[in-house]
Amino acid sequence: MRRCAGLLVITAVVSGCLGTKRLQENEKLLYYQTVKAPKGISREELRNLYVQKTNGRIGFLPLSFSVGMYNLGKKKFNKDKFIAKKARIEAKFDRKIAATKKQKRISNLQYRKQNAVDAITKKIDNGNMFMQWGEPLTIFDTAAMTLTKNKISTYLFNKGYFKANVKTDSTLLKKKRVSVTYTILPGPSFIYDTIFFNIPDQKVLALLKKNPALSLLKKGDAYDQDKLGKERDRIDQLLKDNGYYDFTKQYIDFAIDTAAVKNKIKLQLEILNPARRGYHKQFVVDSIIFTPDAASSSKENRKRHSSSYHNITFNSYEDLYSKKILAQRVFISKDSLYSRTQTFNTQRQLANLDNFKFVNLNYDTTGGRFIANLFTSPLDRYTWGNETGVTVTQGFPGPYISTNFKKRNIFRGLEIFELNGRFGFEGVAAVTSDAGFYKSTEASLNASITFPQFLFPFRSAAAFRYARNNPRTKVLAGYTYTDRPEYQRSITTVSATYTWGIQNKLQFSFSPATLNVINSTLSTAFQDTLISLQKNRGNNLINAFKPSYVSSMIFTMTYNSNYGVAQKNSTFIRTSIESGGTLLNLYSPKFIIDQGLEPYQYFRVSFDFRKNIPINKTSSFAYRFNSGFGYAYSPNKVLPYEKNFFAGGSNSVRAWRPRRLGLGSDPPPVSTNIPANGYFNYSYEKPGQLLLEGSVEWRQKLFGFVNYALFVDAGNVWALQTTNNPNASFEWNKFYKEFGVGTGFGLRFDFTFLILRFDIGMKAWDPARPVGSRFVLGNASFLKPYSFNHEPVIYNIGIGYPF
Repeated sequence: MRRCAGLLVITAVVSGCLGTKRLQENEKLLYYQTVKAPKGISREELRNLYVQKTNGRIGFLPLSFSVGMYNLGKKKFNKDKFIAKKARIEAKFDRKIAATKKQKRISNLQYRKQNAVDAITKKIDNGNMFMQWGEPLTIFDTAAMTLTKNKISTYLFNKGYFKANVKTDSTLLKKKRVSVTYTILPGPSFIYDTIFFNIPDQKVLALLKKNPALSLLKKGDAYDQDKLGKERDRIDQLLKDNGYYDFTKQYIDFAIDTAAVKNKIKLQLEILNPARRGYHKQFVVDSIIFTPDAASSSKENRKRHSSSYHNITFNSYEDLYSKKILAQRVFISKDSLYSRTQTFNTQRQLANLDNFKFVNLNYDTTGGRFIANLFTSPLDRYTWGNETGVTVTQGFPGPYISTNFKKRNIFRGLEIFELNGRFGFEGVAAVTSDAGFYKSTEASLNASITFPQFLFPFRSAAAFRYARNNPRTKVLAGYTYTDRPEYQRSITTVSATYTWGIQNKLQFSFSPATLNVINSTLSTAFQDTLISLQKNRGNNLINAFKPSYVSSMIFTMTYNSNYGVAQKNSTFIRTSIESGGTLLNLYSPKFIIDQGLEPYQYFRVSFDFRKNIPINKTSSFAYRFNSGFGYAYSPNKVLPYEKNFFAGGSNSVRAWRPRRLGLGSDPPPVSTNIPANGYFNYSYEKPGQLLLEGSVEWRQKLFGFVNYALFVDAGNVWALQTTNNPNASFEWNKFYKEFGVGTGFGLRFDFTFLILRFDIGMKAWDPARPVGSRFVLGNASFLKPYSFNHEPVIYNIGIGYPF
């Protein structure tokens, strides 16, 4: 299988050589095109205007994977064969349709015929699968070059370069290859000298002049057609947020005059009045009518009854929902001006309750009144779902099955009760072995109730104010059991968590109480390893596996600006602060002593920053910085095992096995089987109290749904306590020399609903090796036998991007 896949890749690369053998006599290959423009003019935006695109290449090599895939498919593509097949399919279904008189069967046959014909037609028009994944050679076209020139000229005109000139130059390179250069001579940039208004409606004029700083058009700015469009949208939003319900952008117009002053523009902003009314009307909400059960019907033909709360009239068959909670999520009010923003916020926050199929808010203007009609349709109160799939965290994929039971509106306050169960396997690296991956079994059961408000004695006005931030309180009780080759571990959890958000980008969570009781059973080999660590290296990791009680308070902030959205400049930040065992300073529960549980007191902070920068439509640059710090001040001087930090693995430094990098420059023991496993014996996980790591990655489309990546990772973990080993401890004068650095490449298969990732990591700098021999990039080896000078590469499998 690997041999066939490798042969396919080699064939595609060879077929993708951007040569000219496949060109006709008068054809030339568009090999290169560039834009020469002065500073201040976006070359990237100009490149996006190219009518013809050059074929994507692998680096600077004259090779194109996508062209190779296309040529590979074209060799086996017979268009006439598919045309004949299409005719046979049509004839086959036509005979079946003619042979029956049942309308239902006729409709079914016609539907199947259409699907079959569409599939064949797609292949006739676009070629077979490989042709659709790839792309043909780009044949130079002078008409396309002229069209690109015209598009660039239009772009420059819309950016205020009214006298711009674009020159084109096509140069014939070797072997019938053409290079095209577009040279921009922009001329002077026309700027706004005067901006004035022509707005007959004095209320509208006063509203615009109230906050002049918000305008996107400023005196001295260069003319920009896009900014005019954005300013039109801004004014439209401003007016609709101040009562102008029936206002439209068609009333807004801009007029420019370039004749008065050289290279200067007089800009007139005009907002016309409606022809019939003669002015723009502000609409005030007369009343709000809320129908929570809009799609329901009464079995007994009863009429809906009405009741009022917080100036909202509720019409329903039964009082199924708390009027207080519903009213908190309605942000329009009686006698207030219409606001489009508050209308959308109302719909969004009611939908966030996860109790309604749809939320519809419309306005009735008949009879000279302005009535807000709010309709919601209830979701099923009980739902049950099962899911099977594959999960990947720090090892090989493993199957799982999960079940979820949900009951909505359990106390008639729009609460949600959930019961979740999960059972799965996963291939994980053993804690005490480097010989491969082992099966890890995990089972969990959790019960939770989510309240759509803060369970805190706020005043009513405060509760209504915080409702804009989608507040939730989640109370959870759960049990998790993990069975690994080295240990079995059970965790009983009880927690309460507040969550809220601001403007869809900023999310907060605060857990004032997270209580865990942990019990572990260790294998003999693992216990001996932990005892050896304690005796020989001063590492008290064994304390983390004693029966224990862990209580903590956790605050987390997450900022997400489009992160995860392809081809958008995006940022992701997550920081967390945790205080463990804080209440033990004041009070120690009796059951901790009675059951002999080890108490933990610690402080923990983590910070994760990620950035994705699109370079063009097919490539992007991403980087990440991740850090963590933990300090234990309980008598055992260790963190709970789950609260330690680890480095290495498919979402960390990919040149090391999961959780095997570190501590510091402390070398692992030499392997007892170097030819099979490599020089070092990574025999146990390396939990640390300080984590510093970062990654940079270049991502680019290869062909079809396949992308490739080149990456560099660096990081390590260090001990701050519980060790007398100076190599493992963090020290300011040497920590920067102890980063493990890895590099590599990988493939990403983008199936839209998930991204399957394969990465190959190679060590470049290994801090565990002696000083002077830490640069090991040249030692990377894909094949056994290994040795001190032949380091095995690491294969990583993951779901989604590494960061």
